[in-house]
Amino acid sequence: MTSTLTGEQVTPFSPLQIGPILLRNRFIRAGANEGMTPDGMPTQALVKHHRDMAAGGVGMTTVAYGAVSPEGRTFNHQFHLSREVLPHLRVLTKAVHAEGAAACLQITHGGSFTMLKPDRGFPKTASSGFNAFGFLQGILWQTAMTERDMNCVADEFAQAARLAREAGFDAVEIHMGHGYLLNQFLSPLSNHRRDHFGGDAEGRSRFPAMVLRRVKDAVGGRIAVTCKLNQTDAASGGIDAQQAALTAKILERDGADLLTLSGGHNMHSPWALFGSPMPIDEMKAYARGLARIGPWVLGKQQPKGLRFRELYFLETARTIRKAVSMPLALVGGVKSLVSAERVLAEGFQAIALARALIHDPGFVNKLADGRLQQSACTSCNRCVMGIYDPNGVRCVLNAPNDPALSRRLAAE
Repeated sequence: MTSTLTGEQVTPFSPLQIGPILLRNRFIRAGANEGMTPDGMPTQALVKHHRDMAAGGVGMTTVAYGAVSPEGRTFNHQFHLSREVLPHLRVLTKAVHAEGAAACLQITHGGSFTMLKPDRGFPKTASSGFNAFGFLQGILWQTAMTERDMNCVADEFAQAARLAREAGFDAVEIHMGHGYLLNQFLSPLSNHRRDHFGGDAEGRSRFPAMVLRRVKDAVGGRIAVTCKLNQTDAASGGIDAQQAALTAKILERDGADLLTLSGGHNMHSPWALFGSPMPIDEMKAYARGLARIGPWVLGKQQPKGLRFRELYFLETARTIRKAVSMPLALVGGVKSLVSAERVLAEGFQAIALARALIHDPGFVNKLADGRLQQSACTSCNRCVMGIYDPNGVRCVLNAPNDPALSRRLAAE
């Protein structure tokens, strides 16, 4: 197969250079919340989950949703980067490396997308005003960040990246999508600023680009620095492919080693992240108090007749592919060898996926040796509800996770 971008002969199983690291193949386990840090610390289940991904053949596995500070968390059961968590993460990276894969840590800040009330004031984000998500948690308002706030948070991202390197991670992924803080700046749905951190797509990209530069400086080229980027918010008035392409150019200029192209917004279009309907009934069962309004509203907003199709972000991703020459990974429901090959044929360098691997961690090896051509994942999205389960994410078609593994890791 020939890449339309480089002309080189590549397959999904060809090695891939990302900044300073070489992946054994083009498959990346995408960052997707595992729900396996029930008391805010890594568990045996989290290590097993990513060890299984590595043993199953991926080139790199991404540990999701490591907050850069306690205030950056969205959930109580989310870990944040600290000296305390470092030895436990080191157990995980060693397990992944022992199976021949690279390990990436997704670093993030929730901004106003949080269930946790600050000790003082309101959650900080791009613009002040009513907090639609916070309302469901009894947090009615949000506060616009000052430039000093932005510098503090950029430094927190940098420190988180340093700790990730100390923990043995080969890469970090700065989360700029899905309605979290950096997307709150990038998206016109949430950024109504009139200073140079708002306005057009270039202005809205300034703070996320500052974070990228700060992280790059912090790790000094010793690990890869990647970004997860919304190519579309899939909501009226949100980021579109043209705006995302401009942001991608800025991130390329400022040294990102890879962009993972995703889409959809946790508040405005969560179904778009998955390309198929959300499990509304299960979401209602988990919701408590005012939060029960969320699934009800979602059920009203979710498009009728929505059906899964592979490569559901391909059309918008082509716009970004034309705009930059840097390596790009495409998310979007890859469940077959044919689709993985098409991703590369379209000029993208890597295939990022999660649900097919949650269903079968050995999916990549089985594609490689011919045991499989197509995943049996049904795209029902019921695995998503595992983030609220103390035993973590699992495919509902498989046996339950072992509750004995939900205990905190013993540090080395």
